[in-house]
Amino acid sequence: MAGELFATNTRPVAPPVSGGGKLTLFLLALVIVVIAEAIGNVSIPVGAGKIVLLPLLWALLLGGALGLMSPRLPGPLRLSTALQNAAGAYLQPALLIFIAKLGLLVGGSLPKILASGWALAFQEFGHFFGTMVFGLPVALLLGIKREAIGATFSVGREPSLAIIGERYGMDSPEGRGVLAEYLTGTVFGAVFIALLAGLITSLGIFNPLALAMGAGVGSGSMMAAASGAIAAQQTPEVAKDVATFAAASNLVTTTIGTYFTLFLSLPFTIWAYGKLEPILGRNRPDAARPAAADPQAPAHQPAHEEVRIGLGETVLAWILIGAYGLIGNWLTYGIVPDASVVAGMAIIIGTVLAGWGLYLLLGRRLPAVLWVSIIGMALTYPGTPYAAEIAALTGKLNFLALATPILTFAGLSVAKDVPAFRRLGWRIVVVSFMANAGTFLGAALIAQFFMHPPLG
Repeated sequence: MAGELFATNTRPVAPPVSGGGKLTLFLLALVIVVIAEAIGNVSIPVGAGKIVLLPLLWALLLGGALGLMSPRLPGPLRLSTALQNAAGAYLQPALLIFIAKLGLLVGGSLPKILASGWALAFQEFGHFFGTMVFGLPVALLLGIKREAIGATFSVGREPSLAIIGERYGMDSPEGRGVLAEYLTGTVFGAVFIALLAGLITSLGIFNPLALAMGAGVGSGSMMAAASGAIAAQQTPEVAKDVATFAAASNLVTTTIGTYFTLFLSLPFTIWAYGKLEPILGRNRPDAARPAAADPQAPAHQPAHEEVRIGLGETVLAWILIGAYGLIGNWLTYGIVPDASVVAGMAIIIGTVLAGWGLYLLLGRRLPAVLWVSIIGMALTYPGTPYAAEIAALTGKLNFLALATPILTFAGLSVAKDVPAFRRLGWRIVVVSFMANAGTFLGAALIAQFFMHPPLG
């Protein structure tokens, strides 16, 4: 059943975007990356803690602002819906560059990861049940009905949409709930999880590696934002370990997440809803139903249009995104892109190409993220020929510099989702934030319990 969920793509395919349009998109992305990296890290005190605003967050906000203001901007700066859809399509190439870097980090640290024992294994239960534990009671107290099931059984990425869509249909209350979670995560997820992770880190009550495992929520952009906020408050060596453990946790969440949510999280959330709704629920109309908020709202919202990019364009995108990473690495971390640094980026892009090739060769049965991660880990695993040399070259590239392009394209793509997002109502947004907080904190709490020593 789970395998069938992704067999058919139900999203309409958008008309091709012109070459000039894509050039405009990448030029805008370059400008945003440069501005974001030039701003750098900004710390804001909050009581006993602090919030660290990273370049990747500036990139997300700048891209989103450009999309929202687009109708009032001059032609060259105008970001049409077609270009916003194209930006969403380029998120995957940007993500694979980041995943390759993390795989290369993880390989050399696999002995340390395995030494974490049960922490990495059991923290996954926090990811998959934390959304419901934190989100469902709040949803019921706010008067939300069965929308709460779709909004709190997972972090609501594409596989969750497919699971709910097949079981209930997207016009059902459960479908509206998972769509709300999806849109909230798309528009605000990375910003929210980064601010939360940074604040919790600054309190000093968690082992940073436990927080790193909590960051592996199964969303590449959210994992990048959360792990970046955690790493920014650590020494360089601990920051490297944070990236490593976040990547390992995210890989586990990504590979088993579909089956876990299908066979465990969703049934458990349905059961919990039946038990808690009579106790916590409020006798009120369905607060999350779009028709209640806007009687004129259409019953069927248009689906996102998918922009398909060819292999040649994808390879070119990897090269350009890699170049953006070199620029960010130079502006924020002071690493001049000399021959050795460029060679390190070439290894990262080569890792992506090899992983993508395996993905195509094996019939796309397993996600490309998995193959890219495995190849990256194999290249730097102790005992692999030239592992130390590869680790040294790729180690000159800070993983946060490679996360900024991801959030840039995410920001450039979010404006198209705002109209649908507004129709969902503020209550379901609060619930979505609670679910996102739950998956992070739930996993971090469990990992903290199994960490030895608990603090260090």
